[in-house]
Amino acid sequence: MTAAQPSREPSLRHYLDNPRGGPTVLRIVLGTQLRRLREASGVSREAAGDAIRGSHAKISRLELGRVSCKERDISDLLTLYGVTAESERADFLALARRTSTPGLWHRYNDVLPSWFETHIGLEEAASVIRTYEVQFVPGLLQTPDYARSVARLGHPRASEEDIERRVALRLERQKLLTAPHAPRLWAVIDEASLRRPLGSPQVMADQLRHLLEMSKLPNVTLQIAPFSLGGLAAAGGPITILRFLEPDLPDIVYLEQLTSALYLDKRDDVDHYLAVMDRLSAQAESPRGSLTLLEELLREMG
Repeated sequence: MTAAQPSREPSLRHYLDNPRGGPTVLRIVLGTQLRRLREASGVSREAAGDAIRGSHAKISRLELGRVSCKERDISDLLTLYGVTAESERADFLALARRTSTPGLWHRYNDVLPSWFETHIGLEEAASVIRTYEVQFVPGLLQTPDYARSVARLGHPRASEEDIERRVALRLERQKLLTAPHAPRLWAVIDEASLRRPLGSPQVMADQLRHLLEMSKLPNVTLQIAPFSLGGLAAAGGPITILRFLEPDLPDIVYLEQLTSALYLDKRDDVDHYLAVMDRLSAQAESPRGSLTLLEELLREMG
């Protein structure tokens, strides 16, 4: 290791040997490591951009993990940053190759926009997923029939084949919750999403039963925000916060919009949304009280 290099824990070899989250996460890890090297070397983004025949904006996107990169560019940056050890350069280049490899979800590209593919990649690598939903049951907790109704609502002109592809993608994502090293899911669901009919009464009843079953998993915490609360701290839209064990992955706030999404990782933004989620969790029914409310809703449906 040269004098210009900061220590890196865990090493790149750790990520190469224990990949989680596919190319999305590896791009973030690679970008974070490159940013640390650049800052430790006292190199500006402009100078780094010149070294790879690009701009400072390209370096910024690379360091944020927004784009994959050419091995030649990584090699040139490593030389600029004073990384000369062949074993370390080899690890960086191997990681760069991995970032360009199609991920597990590539086969769903026909129904998977790039902005949501990023979310799925982060979801795979998360240790904790905290989510608040206003209009729908969270995707990770939806039954196939409920997911089908949601897909039809959001894509009214889609073919049945397209709808089934979207449902299949959702069901694939749900396997995360029962996989080895499954993340903890902590979901707060607005009562409105449970009372709003979506599909047939049978679809809604089956969805409520499914929530009761999923709440039995040791890694799933479910809370309902009842109507009686009135205004809520997060009024306005759904929120998801993803937390990671890996030190190279910052907490990320995911805010889904109609045809795009925002990903926030600045500490002030994350802290703000964490505070909002904490208030929501404090205001909502307890997990035990939420199960009681689900059972009451089921009885009301007959």
